[in-house]
Amino acid sequence: MAENQTSVTEFILLGFPLGPKTQGFLFGIFLLFYTLTLLGNGVILGLIWLDSRLHSPMYFFLSHLAVVDIAYACNTVPQMLVNLLKPGKPISFAGCVTQTFLFLTFAHTECLLLVVMSYDRYVAICHPLRYSAIMSWRVCITLAMTSWMLGLFLALVHLVLLLPLPFCGPQKINHFFCEIVALLKLACADIHMNEIMVLTGAVSVLVGPFSSIVVSYIHILCAILKIQSSEGRQKAFSTCSSHLCVVGLFYGTAIIMYVGPLYGNQKDQKKYLLLFHSLFNPMLNPLIYSLRNKEVKGVLRKIFGNGRTV
Repeated sequence: MAENQTSVTEFILLGFPLGPKTQGFLFGIFLLFYTLTLLGNGVILGLIWLDSRLHSPMYFFLSHLAVVDIAYACNTVPQMLVNLLKPGKPISFAGCVTQTFLFLTFAHTECLLLVVMSYDRYVAICHPLRYSAIMSWRVCITLAMTSWMLGLFLALVHLVLLLPLPFCGPQKINHFFCEIVALLKLACADIHMNEIMVLTGAVSVLVGPFSSIVVSYIHILCAILKIQSSEGRQKAFSTCSSHLCVVGLFYGTAIIMYVGPLYGNQKDQKKYLLLFHSLFNPMLNPLIYSLRNKEVKGVLRKIFGNGRTV
């Protein structure tokens, strides 16, 4: 039995069971989306770095979100593209576990960054006179680094529980990347503790933070309604609308996947939801922030419209 348990050194990602022509079409579409993800988030990072008008806490956190989205996509999409070109190409055990660990790190970090961004908007709208004092650069850096460190720590907990598990076959993972729940199903041991940790982790980084975001926006909405001028209300809401769209996309799909009724069943639906979560969300985030944010659009017009450097 010990021999069998050490025999699995690589896995095969099943991906999407489609015909060669369809897979070739999806390869082109997904490669385009992946390129747009890298370009869009890269542009956001470049704009924030180049223009002094974007050197504020809100855009500081947005730059971290862009870094997470780039890393998020780079961790899962290239392997998916390889599988579409060469179905059945194996991934090593070490590579699979590394992909799982990085995915969890970036997912947890993004959850926490979105909470931090909601707190920033809460302070900006509800306590505008004290904004500079509360959201000092020291506080901003501390909040950002805490998000990264907590994301890394939570992923390490899953990794420590995953590594001792024996994998003695089968080798086929019913997913397009090494997603932790799909990987755990192949373990030749009791995974009850791992499943509890997955659900507990999902609740702690999804339901808890999402609830705090909802509370923040309730206070923000009350503060906006107290603003006398319609122009002031519109300006206040416009600073929050982009973040609300990103929160809705990220938490909506994530909660359905790991906390909602799709957890543990309806595998194909969950797989397509996670495709949206890991491919489309990182691509849409910079579009949402650039299309709905006047300051970002202003910098874009200044650079590309007038042909001047910042």
